[in-house]
Formats: sequence, C-alpha cells, structure tokens
Amino acid sequence: MPTAPQLLRTYLAGIQTPAAAASLFATDGVLELPWINVRAQGPEAIEALITGLLKKVPAFGFKNVTFWIETPEKTFAEYDVEAPVAGSTKIYRQTYAGLLVAEGGKIKLLREALDTAAAAKAFQPD
Repeated sequence: MPTAPQLLRTYLAGIQTPAAAASLFATDGVLELPWINVRAQGPEAIEALITGLLKKVPAFGFKNVTFWIETPEKTFAEYDVEAPVAGSTKIYRQTYAGLLVAEGGKIKLLREALDTAAAAKAFQPD
C-alpha cells in the first residue's frame, strides 16, 4: 500500500495525465486550494479540475520538490511550477505548499497553499 509521500510523488509526477493523477484519490478524496476558494471532491471532479488547469497552463508541471514531513499517513512538501499561460506572454510562477493525508493507500486530502498575488498576476489579461 503506498504511503503519503509515495502518493504525493506519484501525483506530482503525473499531473500532465489528469485521469491518472485523479485516480490516486479516494472516492471521497478532496483536492483543495482554500486561498483561492477551490475544492474538488472525488476522482471525477479532481480530474475535471486538473484538465481545466492544463487548458490554461498546458506545460504545467511540478519541479524542485522538497519534503519537510514524511510519515506513512501524512506528508508535507513544497514544489514549484514555472510554465507559460496559454494565449498570453505571461509565465505562471508559483511555489505550492501541500499537505497530503493518506488513508487506505489513497489520497484522502491534498490541501495546497499558494501565492494568490502571483496567481492573479499570471492570469490577468496582457
């Protein structure tokens, strides 16, 4: 059964394949970004959320992953994104801080914090 750190590594590495990334979540699992009022529950909703993100930032991908806490049930890490915004000259630059809670080998909760000002700036019209 995968641990929380293993699930997060797999999720981060597979973000370009929304169905695969979403399949890591429990049937009632949640992906939330409370600072921008985003919450998706269940693999179908999470897949839709990731698909929508990739339409806005097609080259979206995580790098520079640093784990700060690693236990079988919980993990906390920071990870970066730097990718062009579709239809724009802007680059989406962001550092996420993610807390993942695992249960039964699936993601029960992935709660991510981000710099809301940087996100807003990247998605404003040119």
